Amino acid sequence: MSELKRLQAGHAPAVLAFELTNRAYFAASISDRGDDFFDQFAERHNASLVEQEAGSCAFYLLVAEDGAILGRFNLYNIEDHCAELGYRVAQHVSGRGVATAAVRELCRLAAAEHGLHTLRAATAHQNAASRKVLTKAGFVPVGPVGPARLGGKPGTWYQRDLQLSRS
Repeated sequence: MSELKRLQAGHAPAVLAFELTNRAYFAASISDRGDDFFDQFAERHNASLVEQEAGSCAFYLLVAEDGAILGRFNLYNIEDHCAELGYRVAQHVSGRGVATAAVRELCRLAAAEHGLHTLRAATAHQNAASRKVLTKAGFVPVGPVGPARLGGKPGTWYQRDLQLSRS
């Protein structure tokens, strides 16, 4: 059974392995992180922990029983009870409902643990899998995303009102 866990310092080796193993898979649908991301991974990981501690972001990992990372599910730009959602799942578990279940759980945590009322997520038009995950998790399209935000790809903003799901 997998579980969503808050990012911790000790997760660094498993997160790096996840990113390296799935790099080509991710690059097929979203912008590649680039070599600098991997070369400076330890510094970036530590910076993420500082951001998380400050409350501007909340980073979660979907962790398998054996400690392997199956996905990353993040809340960015937390402000005024709103945040942006970003996620990615390992190739070997994609298409099995893993992302949808984890996004639904993160929506619950966003409201219960972080006091958030609204989540937004951007996805490229060509990323049908991500659009499907968001729709199944209760998000609705709310407007266009400029290509600059999505690595040169046009897309759509999706939004979910977390207060509606509590009533």
